[in-house]
Amino acid sequence: MSRRMLLALFVSLSVGSLAVSKEWVSGIVWPEPKVIEPGTNGSPPSDAIVLFDGQDLSQWKGGEQWTVENGYAISKGGGISTNENFGDCQLHVEWATPDVVSGSGQGRGNSGVYLMGKYEVQVLDSYQNPTYFDGQAGSLYKTKPPLVNASRKPGEWQSYDIVFHGPRFDEHGQLLRPGYVTVLHNGVLIQDHTELLGSTAWDTPPTYQAHPERLPISLQFHGNPVRFRNIWLREIPDLVAQRPE
Repeated sequence: MSRRMLLALFVSLSVGSLAVSKEWVSGIVWPEPKVIEPGTNGSPPSDAIVLFDGQDLSQWKGGEQWTVENGYAISKGGGISTNENFGDCQLHVEWATPDVVSGSGQGRGNSGVYLMGKYEVQVLDSYQNPTYFDGQAGSLYKTKPPLVNASRKPGEWQSYDIVFHGPRFDEHGQLLRPGYVTVLHNGVLIQDHTELLGSTAWDTPPTYQAHPERLPISLQFHGNPVRFRNIWLREIPDLVAQRPE
């Protein structure tokens, strides 16, 4: 059989196959995903809740203890918590430890991002600064170290992109589902859907205590002048489908 005849046979078989094939349809009816404008270079998407844009801390409680200057906020004596309560979310936070290195270990550029005020993603100057691994930058404090140390040099701006799914409790306060946290540090995956074992205290093991599905986000003051800027949050939408019986 000639090459031309083989080609004609192949085309004929392909067309015949297409004629008898049929698209598989799941029968699940999904709502149309909302159209949003994505941000650029860390700027918030159009559906984000802006928590700090470099102008003021009106979205936070305790802001009177912080100073806002040059587009960033820096603590002078206490932590801050959002006025609004949040649950499952995508959170973007940019931060920088002091450019003049002072102290070591946990005493160097220490702060923290608290989800629901209970579950801490550690902020620390972890550039050439040894400490216990589950307390370095990007760790889920006293729960799990980051997969890698993606820290920039002291004074340089860094970013956390956090995806948080909070725990769920039944009406009797029993845990139905643990919380989970994913973290990208400077664009690098360092926590991959890590299970929370409970609250992240420094002096007790992690344990769960029942709480509402929505609570504030907090930024810790640990005695070090850590700067923050460009903080925004997206609540994670739930696509509810109509499924066939």
